[in-house]
Amino acid sequence: MGEHSLTGALRTLLSSRRTAALGTRDASGEVFVSMVPFAIDADARELILHVSALAAHTGNLQRTPRVSLLVCAPEAMDEPVHALPRVTLDAVARTAEPDTDDARSARRAYLQRFPEAEPMTALGDFRFVRLQLLGARQVAGFGAARSLPADEVRRALAPATS
Repeated sequence: MGEHSLTGALRTLLSSRRTAALGTRDASGEVFVSMVPFAIDADARELILHVSALAAHTGNLQRTPRVSLLVCAPEAMDEPVHALPRVTLDAVARTAEPDTDDARSARRAYLQRFPEAEPMTALGDFRFVRLQLLGARQVAGFGAARSLPADEVRRALAPATS
C-alpha cells in the first residue's frame, strides 16, 4: 500500500515552513502560545526546537511536557484564508542533555535548517528540545482534513521516496 495522498502535502508543509505556534501550559494550567523556529530530524523522525531558559515556554514545557504545535501555510493576498494548509501536532517535549549524542544530533539537524543560529548554540542558557509526535490534525485545504496517528506523522518527516 502506498503513501496517503495527503502525506506528501504534509511533508511539503513541514519542510517549507520554518516557524510554528507552540502551545504550552503555564504553572497555573493556563494555555500559553509562542512562536518558535523548528527543524526536522529526519533520522529520528522528530521535530527540534532550540529554546532559551529565559523563555516562558521553556519553563512551561519542562513542567508539563505535553505540547501542541501549529504549522500553517502563509496567507496569499486575495485568497481565502479558511482553506490554508495547516497541521496541529500533538507531542511530548524532551530536553536533550547538553554534551550528549542526543544534543549533538539535534544541533546538526537544527543547524542544517538554521545555519545562521550557530553562535546561539554556544550560549549556556539554550537547550535543544525534541518533540516526540503523538498524532496530528491536518487540514490540507477546504474539505481535506484528517486526524493522523503518530506513525503517519513520522512518515511525513522522512524524505520523500521516489
